[in-house]
Amino acid sequence: MLFRADALAGLTDAGLAGLAELGIGTVVDLRTEHERARSADSLPEDGSVEFMALPVLGGAMDEMAKSLMPAEGRSSGAGIDPERIAALLDTVPTLDELYLSILASSPAQFATLARAVVDAAGTDRPGVLFHCTAGKDRTGIAAALLLAVAGVPRETIVADYALTERNLAGPFAQTLLGYISATGIPLTPKLEELATKSPASAISAALDWVEREHGDAGTYLRSGGLSADELLRLRSALVAPVA
Repeated sequence: MLFRADALAGLTDAGLAGLAELGIGTVVDLRTEHERARSADSLPEDGSVEFMALPVLGGAMDEMAKSLMPAEGRSSGAGIDPERIAALLDTVPTLDELYLSILASSPAQFATLARAVVDAAGTDRPGVLFHCTAGKDRTGIAAALLLAVAGVPRETIVADYALTERNLAGPFAQTLLGYISATGIPLTPKLEELATKSPASAISAALDWVEREHGDAGTYLRSGGLSADELLRLRSALVAPVA
């Protein structure tokens, strides 16, 4: 039913065929318009997959990236004022803080994603693939919310999220870190964690916030516009009946 991924710009012919084989009929892109313009998804041209743009902002990390990204035509961060870099690095949130910012600003988007899962459930391709750029932060939160609604034990949700770091490791993670280094910004442990790590503490902090502010994931999604009937249908779609 649910598939969490990084961006689909590099989807191969085998990957396109895999969408059909897995029964994926809906792709939800949680990236911003600017991110999509930089690297559009590669999807089947036959209309077999419904595409939904559902931008979720990344919070302060995105703002820092906008401030420090090299200007057009400049390949490095040469010339950036070191004091400006230091001041901006002081404002960079921890991963925990970033996740709380995303949750606080995006209940409507996550409710819309949940509704897409409900709508797809009655079709011949009920699979919903949701992605951002790396498939770690915005999608990690989305997956945790949906799994919580399905009644998955918290320790399993946290373990699922923690696997992300291992899946990102290697060339993908090095490319992400290279983008930061190219701006001339020192690659601090905090920035490396924001870009490539998925500590259990981050998703635990997100789940704690949801429980503290809303009681549970279902009520959080209700605050974003999901109806009581849609919430019941979501749970029904995600949980197989007991034989």
